[in-house]
Amino acid sequence: MISPEAIAAALPLALRETHLDLPGRGAGKVREWYTLPGGRRLIVTTDRLSAFDRILAAVPFKGQVLNQLSGWWFEQTRDLVDNHLIALPDPNAAIVEAATPFPVEVIVRGYITGVTGTALWRRYELGEREIYGHRFGEGLRKNQALPEPIVTPTTKGGPSGHDERLSCAEVVSTGLLDAATWEATIAAALAVFKRGQALAARAGLILVDTKYEFGRAADGRLLLIDEVHTPDSSRYWLADSYIARFAAGQEPESNDKEFVRLAYAARGYRGDGEPPTMDDALWVNAAERYIGIFEWLTGCDFDPAAYPADDRLKQLSLTPPDP
Repeated sequence: MISPEAIAAALPLALRETHLDLPGRGAGKVREWYTLPGGRRLIVTTDRLSAFDRILAAVPFKGQVLNQLSGWWFEQTRDLVDNHLIALPDPNAAIVEAATPFPVEVIVRGYITGVTGTALWRRYELGEREIYGHRFGEGLRKNQALPEPIVTPTTKGGPSGHDERLSCAEVVSTGLLDAATWEATIAAALAVFKRGQALAARAGLILVDTKYEFGRAADGRLLLIDEVHTPDSSRYWLADSYIARFAAGQEPESNDKEFVRLAYAARGYRGDGEPPTMDDALWVNAAERYIGIFEWLTGCDFDPAAYPADDRLKQLSLTPPDP
């Protein structure tokens, strides 16, 4: 494991953005993409950390963890659903098959938890019992396991700029996706989530919930895209302490970015207005957690890539592979 001192020294070098000499640049909260020949794209995963629909910081080595861990998960789930990954030419970059993303984020939840406005527990503690089209009974406790994982879709951004909650029925009734496509997407999401839970359990972790993105390939295939089961898109708890901590009414030990959300929530911030300034120690801790979960899940040592990352990325060979 890289030392906290080395992570702290890398804070000013974290990859915030790229401007490569490639066409079709686009940017999301964390990833940037470029158009490549042959129906391909280059996706670069930066070190930006997003929470509450905002960019809060740049965390050293975070992008590398997300990119390489997603690559690992894509291979672990390729037998369940096709995905867009072709190659990882750099620790922070992936060459992928171009796809048309669906206008829906597919969130699968195995537990009732969370502090954001779209989280199950946040809605439940506000008194709601019909959430995302699912009915919840009285007396549930925060961090309690659900009888079975459920799908709770949201829009991407919505009119307010924030993700808007949907029921599964509304995905079809509002015309976002046709019924057959949505049914196939739900089946794929639940299968990938159950595979994720099984592999996480092998590593001593609980996969609590996650966000998937799906799209359509040029030939019409359903594709899993973006990222899979990373600390950005997923919530992980330590399995060996969960039961005792739940019984005592304590928060589970997490190994994802939820602790960042909790740190902001403890300062009274839940996404409205200007976020408070946080100490560098929070971001060093975040990097340690990202690296730790990569090693736990893959069973491999993390090999930190050299900074500045932009220098590496500008030297990439992007020649299409031989057919």
